[in-house]
Formats: sequence, C-alpha cells, structure tokens
Amino acid sequence: MKKALIAIAFALTSVVAAAQDIVKVVYHVNTGVETAAAILNNITNELKASPTDKIVVVTHGPGIDFLISDAKDSKGREFSGQVSDLASRGVDFRVCNNTLETRKIDPAKLLMETKIVPSGVAEVARLQAREGFVYLKP
Repeated sequence: MKKALIAIAFALTSVVAAAQDIVKVVYHVNTGVETAAAILNNITNELKASPTDKIVVVTHGPGIDFLISDAKDSKGREFSGQVSDLASRGVDFRVCNNTLETRKIDPAKLLMETKIVPSGVAEVARLQAREGFVYLKP
C-alpha cells in the first residue's frame, strides 16, 4: 500500500512538473494584413522551438482582417492555409466582436478556425491576469 501511494505521488508530481513546462503566450494583433504573414511565421517558429507552448492569437481592429475568408496581402498571399495548419497544432484564433459590430462584418465571413470573443482587449487582459499568459505584441 505504501509503495502504491509513493508511486501515485510521484506520478502526480511528474504531471504537475510537465504542466509547468508549458509556456502560455497571447499574441495581440491589431495591425492589418500586411503584418499577418510575419506574425504567422513568428508563431510557426515558436512552435518549432517549443512545440508544447499554448498559443492564443487575439485580434481586434484591423488585426482581424487576415482571419476573414479569402483575405490576401498586397503580394497575393492567402492566410487560410497557414491559419488552418496552426489551428490543427493547437493555436487558438480569437476575434473581437466589438470590431465585427463596429465594422459591420458578418461573422460568417470569418475563417472556421476562429472564435468570437466579446472584446479583444478584454480577452488579452483576462488571459494575462487570470490565466498567466505571457504577452507578445509582434
């Protein structure tokens, strides 16, 4: 019985230690499509270096533009494929509802990998204050 309890305690300690190794990062994006390729490349590079990182991309204002279906930058690059790939690797993409309402954008025009949050700015603050996310502003 004592050995079993020690084994359980050791297993729980290992799980907690592994969970503490996960870095949680929020990327705050409020710039247009011309910066989106670089931001998505930064996220891809982060996942190459640290595949267990938990990444949330929070967008508002012009930052949502690359998450609209068929969005392209001035070089004709589309974002849907890279967003889909990153989402399949666990990256969350969150879009500000205030921006959608202000700009009168139909949520159905967003990429299917997105999630709408009430306020992008409030979401960034919540992730930092309540969930311990590290803030990055690329």
